Amino acid sequence: MDRRSWLKKGGALSALTLLGGTAVASTLTQSDIEKFNPRPFSGPAQLNFNENPFGPSAKVRKAMTEAFDMGCRYPDSLIDELAEMVAKKEGVTRDHIVIGGGSTEGLKVTGLTFANNGGEIIAARPTFLAMMSYAQQWGATVNWVDLDDKLTHDVDEMERRISSKTKLIFLCNPNNPTSTLLEKNKLVNFVTSASKKTIVFSDEAYYDFIEEKDYPSMVTLVKEGANVIVSKTFSKVYGLAGLRVGYLVAKPELANKIRENVVANSNVLALQAAMTALNDDEFYNFSLNKVKEGKQLMYKTMDSLGLEYIPSNTNFIFFKTGRDIKTFNKQMLENGVLVGRPFPPYNDWCRISMGTIEEVQVFNKALVKIMS
Repeated sequence: MDRRSWLKKGGALSALTLLGGTAVASTLTQSDIEKFNPRPFSGPAQLNFNENPFGPSAKVRKAMTEAFDMGCRYPDSLIDELAEMVAKKEGVTRDHIVIGGGSTEGLKVTGLTFANNGGEIIAARPTFLAMMSYAQQWGATVNWVDLDDKLTHDVDEMERRISSKTKLIFLCNPNNPTSTLLEKNKLVNFVTSASKKTIVFSDEAYYDFIEEKDYPSMVTLVKEGANVIVSKTFSKVYGLAGLRVGYLVAKPELANKIRENVVANSNVLALQAAMTALNDDEFYNFSLNKVKEGKQLMYKTMDSLGLEYIPSNTNFIFFKTGRDIKTFNKQMLENGVLVGRPFPPYNDWCRISMGTIEEVQVFNKALVKIMS
């Protein structure tokens, strides 16, 4: 059943959905369904890609529909318009912004631009691999630094590793897959110091989910002219992963170099969607609240089972299963849930993404069955 048919059929607070013969109560009103567009409930529950299970919102869908007539036009003017909006949001000028086909393109292009032909990237292990995997194809080398005992970046060791070969330091903060967050003073001190020696790349894909008050974005250092590049995305809290829109914030000198290598860009529908999403505060807040609700339900179940987990600063949870992840993945799939891939060396840990509350309920039931 497609989304449109599902929207017409379901959605009252008391409605029930079936998965594997199990009745699951819907937590959304008909109005919620129409405005926030939850993905249809079906099996297996796909909780393995850190996607937003909601969106695009009604406002974004309307904007995209109205933009169809622009499909015959190149997207350059809309790229500039979105870049101006993003620049205003981040408190910088237009020449600091690079728009790309998702933040992943920004990561890949940055690695290619600065670390090709033998340049070194210092990165944590495990972390999000897009930059390093792509740069290695162009001759880059990676200096891997294992996470510390709190499963966060060992920035002291990362700084010790900086040499004349180092072209980039990659920070994913909050980190994927662990969801850990660097202590803010340590983050600022490290990036300030390291950026005087090389370029620091701060991947802030999950920044919106941080609940700590006044936690700094490294855009603050970009504004001071530091050798810092920040990536952000419309894929997560804005619910536009399939449309591929992201951006980088960097001082103009660095932004201009990166912009020369951008290949994919975005299309007019995606760009219009992103511009509308930036102003859709209702959907933004709904997404954040649903992630918080889902995490609390998962925490409660994990606590009841005595499982170790990391309090999350993202839209996913990293928890210890105590068994090989390949075995655990198979068991969860047999019970209707797809979970994250292996993240060596943490082969007995699992990354689970937030879904709709119905999907979270199915996950919790499967987890209790497997772990009890």
